[in-house]
Amino acid sequence: MDLIKLLLKEFEAEFKTTKKFMAIVPADKLDWAPHEKSMKMKSLASHIAELPSWVSMALTTDGLDFATAPYEENPVSSAEDLVNLLEKSYESGKAELEKASEADLEGKWVLQNGEQVLANYTKYETIRHAFSQTTHHRAQLGVYLRLLDIPIPGSYGPSADDQNF
Repeated sequence: MDLIKLLLKEFEAEFKTTKKFMAIVPADKLDWAPHEKSMKMKSLASHIAELPSWVSMALTTDGLDFATAPYEENPVSSAEDLVNLLEKSYESGKAELEKASEADLEGKWVLQNGEQVLANYTKYETIRHAFSQTTHHRAQLGVYLRLLDIPIPGSYGPSADDQNF
């Protein structure tokens, strides 16, 4: 079994599905959130669009420390910006994954905030975590869109709005 090929196949499928969601985020609702505790749509969507870049980060670094590299949200103001950010993130992740070997996936990768360790993963686990985060947050975005009465694209099959498989 070639783990790199399997990851690339899954990565591409998640990218294609995510791109459908990014393309329908309404620019006039970027500052909207369904609840005061929820992220604004802009923050949620830009985070989803940048998650594929975590694949390249996992493969080219040994971790991320928010104390020395605080998170900065990518500036976006339209669905086109979100699609462009997603495409850029995906291409960087794909390029690094195509160069990687299975041995590279065994390296350690640590997410921390100063002395607080948030995650201590292998590089493989970091990539899988990024994939899971994409799925999780894309589902959140689907709820946002549904609450705004925007038709939801199918993800792993048809949706109530999109009967294509």
